Amino acid sequence: MIGQILATMLPVFLIAGCGALYGRYRTPDIQGLNVLNMELFVPMLVFAVLADQQAPLQDYGWLALAATVVVLGSGIILYPVARVLNLNLKTFLPPMMFNNSGNMGIPLLVLAFGEAALPAAIVLFIVEMLLHFSVGLYMLDPHTSIIRRLRLPIVFASIAGLTVNFSGVALPGWLLETLNMLGGVCIPLMLFALGVRMLDVDFRDWKLGLIGAIACPVSGLLLAWPMIALLDLPGLQVACLWVFAALPPAVLNYMVAEQYQQEPHAVASLVLLSNLGSLVVMPIVLGLVFAAGYA
Repeated sequence: MIGQILATMLPVFLIAGCGALYGRYRTPDIQGLNVLNMELFVPMLVFAVLADQQAPLQDYGWLALAATVVVLGSGIILYPVARVLNLNLKTFLPPMMFNNSGNMGIPLLVLAFGEAALPAAIVLFIVEMLLHFSVGLYMLDPHTSIIRRLRLPIVFASIAGLTVNFSGVALPGWLLETLNMLGGVCIPLMLFALGVRMLDVDFRDWKLGLIGAIACPVSGLLLAWPMIALLDLPGLQVACLWVFAALPPAVLNYMVAEQYQQEPHAVASLVLLSNLGSLVVMPIVLGLVFAAGYA
């Protein structure tokens, strides 16, 4: 089991470490890389996985529901915590809700459970992203139009992929292979960018970051537990949901906070210290998942 955990975690942190090492001596345009990734490579991977006829997406409906409960429920159960601790709700709650299902989640799930976990990882990522760019942006600015929130390449790729899958149209093998190869670029690029971002850790708000590092995985796991008990999910989906629920906040929370001028330094501490905390949290969760025999 220890070997499985190491085989899963080491590539994730070695690639992120390469990003941190490169970023230490160079100044790569991470914002440009992230834009390229989110506008081209990630949508290609999403479309390819969703459009592939070998991925029975109707089997992932309950998983999508469970992920929705985990994301939105985290904000609900941590609302009183934020009130008691007198924390800024717009600063604290979004990072606790919208986790790192892209940069860390997709690579981690694929490394832990194999290529068979990729459709589940993509479904979880899409749920988190759609909620982030709808509910999440509404939390920061209720006046932002819904059309603007959802006018994203990943949204169009998701709709197109689902349409192809449910219509029964089989895409040529060479086209799917091309999309998969280009989309596959996004996974190591996500981890590399995460490593570079880790250099920006700001310890001025370390207390807030410590609270987030504990509250984020705890709230997610508490919500995943009843969903797994209530829903008849296959073992692999159960394993993916446990890992999804324990993921730290998405780096995107920092970018959005910077865009909306919502205490970006505090959000950076929440995001980056929680991602550092995942060095402890994720091996424990993976160990429990492997021990339970879900995957």
